[in-house]
Amino acid sequence: MYILPSLFTAGNIAAGYFAITQSLQGSVLEPHHFDYAALAIGFAIPFDALDGRIARMTNTTSEFGRELDSLADVITFGVAPSILAFSWGFRMLPIGMDPLLREKLIQLGGFVCFLFLICGASRLARFNISNDPVPKNPGRPDRKYFVGMPIPAAAGVIAAVVHGFQGHPFNAWTAILWLLLVASISFLMVSRWRFWSGKEINLANRHPFQWIVLMGLAIYLLAFFSRVLLLVLALAYMFSGVLARAAYSRRRHRRSEQSDTIAPHAHTTGHTAE
Repeated sequence: MYILPSLFTAGNIAAGYFAITQSLQGSVLEPHHFDYAALAIGFAIPFDALDGRIARMTNTTSEFGRELDSLADVITFGVAPSILAFSWGFRMLPIGMDPLLREKLIQLGGFVCFLFLICGASRLARFNISNDPVPKNPGRPDRKYFVGMPIPAAAGVIAAVVHGFQGHPFNAWTAILWLLLVASISFLMVSRWRFWSGKEINLANRHPFQWIVLMGLAIYLLAFFSRVLLLVLALAYMFSGVLARAAYSRRRHRRSEQSDTIAPHAHTTGHTAE
């Protein structure tokens, strides 16, 4: 075991464990526990991004580190957000609402949150055994893409929504939208659609001085407008994969229509020449 990258992985696991404990303590009267759980998941994302990069930069990559990182992701970005999504979005539904509707929503919510967990674990397993995977809708050749929505980004959507609402639970109708959102994220993780990976960004290279100003601005916005900014960023990344897939399907449909139009014309021209 190499200590330096493993410390970041341990921080990832610690954040996931803290998020689980806070999700279990949250209630309508104490919504701040849900907010703390969401923030813990958000803080775990940089830890997850840095452990691999630090291992590569310090030449300390190992099979042990890769396996530990994958198990950490299952806990922090699989188990923790699924428990948070269920505890916040369904378990805290108002007692005064229709009992039958409440029971059905809790049952469906439990199933969809489990679906999120199993899809996230499957996404990680597919990533571990894939060697240079190609998305179903290939993008620019000079860019690198994830095949399917990465599990940290999926967990980030759940955390951003909870943080955006300051941990205050839903009512019955918004719980239905929450149900659809969690189900959609689960599908995106196991899809073969492309999502930007950002791996072409190299922090070791030199960058213009203006990057310092931009980084300072980003830190300021995160500090004072985190609820809105994180929610916008998380949903924008989620829908970027959906829009990329829709645009690719539209281009394929246009090419198919053009080929169908050209084929009869070519056949007619050949018949005339005979």
